[in-house]
Amino acid sequence: MSRVDLSVSVGEVDLAAPVMTASGTAGHGAELAAYVDLSRLGAVVVKSLFSAPWPGNPAPRVHQSAAGMLNSVGLQGPGVAYWREHELPELLGRDVTVVASIWGRTVEDYADAAAALADCPAEVVAVEVNLSCPNLDGGAHLFAHDPVATAEVLDAASAARRPLWAKLSPNTDRLVQVAESARDAGASAVTLINTLMGLAVDVERRRPRLGGGGGGLSGPAIHPVAVRAVHDVHRALPDLPIVGVGGVATAEDAIELLLVGASAIQVGTATFADPRSVMRVLDGLESWCARRGVREVRALTGGYEG
Repeated sequence: MSRVDLSVSVGEVDLAAPVMTASGTAGHGAELAAYVDLSRLGAVVVKSLFSAPWPGNPAPRVHQSAAGMLNSVGLQGPGVAYWREHELPELLGRDVTVVASIWGRTVEDYADAAAALADCPAEVVAVEVNLSCPNLDGGAHLFAHDPVATAEVLDAASAARRPLWAKLSPNTDRLVQVAESARDAGASAVTLINTLMGLAVDVERRRPRLGGGGGGLSGPAIHPVAVRAVHDVHRALPDLPIVGVGGVATAEDAIELLLVGASAIQVGTATFADPRSVMRVLDGLESWCARRGVREVRALTGGYEG
């Protein structure tokens, strides 16, 4: 096979490869290191961190669906300070490029989490701002459903002093408007998409199957939604870098997202079924390009002709 240049750029962030883990699916540290060489990935995107420890939702937290899974983990995590002291060092010791992820219930929560990351080592190349959280400042909707709230959060998250990737929700008809607001508020990229809202019911108990009630649907079922979201945002905002995520389990899934406008992609739910899936996607993508004479993966971005 001919050599393929796997390097890509997401805004001002240069990555050695276009494939990353997705936040929430690979833990807070080097959990997948027993299965794959994490240093070969573009980055490990860690599970979203709150400024302090957070217990998450009651069990059960996960329910398998026909083509994916529902989760209501509730963003359980150890907090930024614990992560920096106990989990980040192992990633850095493995020569891993890291993208931190933060969440909050209020704008101030995001500011606190971001500020706690400001003096992280340079290997933490970006902060993904998980905007698909309940907006307690402005109502029961999500921050990512409101262009104004999105801008306020990103302004607060600038305290991290590194590039911000705004992770947006597909559960709104204002996705393009929110993406534009994120860009104008300083996001160097957007991550598309987070989970779709869903509900599973135990028909015998007539109760929700998840301890937190509803949950987020991920996996193959949402892949076409992710492709459409990336397509629509790239078409409307062609200069805004996009990280594509949602139901990626094969090289072809990743290539779809690249062709419709993503600069890089993330693999999430597939790692629960096979922790090696993220590397299988990367290797498959390289092989696909080599067989077709594509010398640079970045040349695929926006190559859709529909």
